[in-house]
Amino acid sequence: MECCVVVGGENVDNAGMNVSEDFSEIFRAAKVASNEVAVLGDARTSEILRIVADAVVAQGAQILAANELDCSRMEKSNPKFDRLVLTRERLDAMAADMRKVATLPSPLGKVLSENVRPNGLKICKISVPVGVIGVIFEARPNVALDVFSLCLKSGNVCVLKGGSDAAETNFALVSVVQKVLRERGISPAACTLLPPVRAAATALLSAVGFVDLAIPRGSRALIDFVRDNSRVPVIETGAGICHTYLDESGDVAKAREIVFNAKTRRVSVCNALDCLIVHEARLADLPFVCGRLAGKNVEVFADEKSFGALAGKYPENLLKHATADSFGREFLDYKMSIRAVPDIDAALAHIAANGSRHSEAIVAESREAIEKFQKNVDAACVYANASTAFTDGGQFGFGAEIGISTQKLHARGPMGLEALTTYKYLIDGNGQVRLA
Repeated sequence: MECCVVVGGENVDNAGMNVSEDFSEIFRAAKVASNEVAVLGDARTSEILRIVADAVVAQGAQILAANELDCSRMEKSNPKFDRLVLTRERLDAMAADMRKVATLPSPLGKVLSENVRPNGLKICKISVPVGVIGVIFEARPNVALDVFSLCLKSGNVCVLKGGSDAAETNFALVSVVQKVLRERGISPAACTLLPPVRAAATALLSAVGFVDLAIPRGSRALIDFVRDNSRVPVIETGAGICHTYLDESGDVAKAREIVFNAKTRRVSVCNALDCLIVHEARLADLPFVCGRLAGKNVEVFADEKSFGALAGKYPENLLKHATADSFGREFLDYKMSIRAVPDIDAALAHIAANGSRHSEAIVAESREAIEKFQKNVDAACVYANASTAFTDGGQFGFGAEIGISTQKLHARGPMGLEALTTYKYLIDGNGQVRLA
């Protein structure tokens, strides 16, 4: 299978395509489709999502075969491999997430506020779709279905730009989506897949007047590229440098399980633990807290005091001295740094200097410490006595997520349906005119 542009139901081979002309037509088709999708209604969009979910399961063999081709080009030791690989269970879970989104209430047409002015004008603020949402992502094919389902349910269309690592899988998935759309009389441009080339990303980010919002999902390098080069509005998502702080009052049994889960559940995801911060009064408990990590061959980069507490009690081949580069780093691997601090203020300062405003956690029994931590940490998600692995749209009850926003304007944290809406004002009058 060759990588193709999928637009309007036609497959356009990359070879010889006129980038400036063809991308323009792709974006124009998506814009036209956005007017159609915005008025489909909740019953119809939910029905389509259920049909697509069934089709994904029915076409599972073809999708998995395409994924095998992608996986064959990547070393299993690559941290991205876990994100790329699909299994029948993962494919079924992706379909199940689509069905969950279909059951959620529509975010559209909600009355956000209303008032009647002294002159009789009635002003009503209601939620509406954003329009055309462009998403640039790396080796995570599940993103294609998550984005499509959330966009359709919220009355938006999506333009997808996946990475070359998942090109075959993305093509197979979007082909299934477009076939259902076509059969239901809806423009296939409601879900468009761009070719996995850098020129496509550049064109997407320059599509002023056609693309209403761009969302990157992937590495810090990808996010920086999108932010620095986009001419359309951007919501930054994805990069997660996550900390867990073990307070002087913390329960070590809780800490042990939380640290293990946050670090090893899936090391390639943005909510995985990167740095354990430990109060100096709990250094003697560090070998117990880190005990389960050794079973997963987690490499630990410890500062001087933490190293001293772990020396001889954590496998020598997995225990390393931390350097400046060990902190403020998203490992996406079976690696983790540890820093000892004298008090909670030092922990807060470390997070402020090294975090990415994604997800941070405290393990503490002191209510005072918890409240101080949650009040002072500047992050989208701040946990007390729970794993950062819960930062996920599905875990938050959103059905799926289009990304995890680490910024503060419009949306923050896991972005579900409501994050994909904006609003407009409806003003009803009875002949009023403004005289001054």
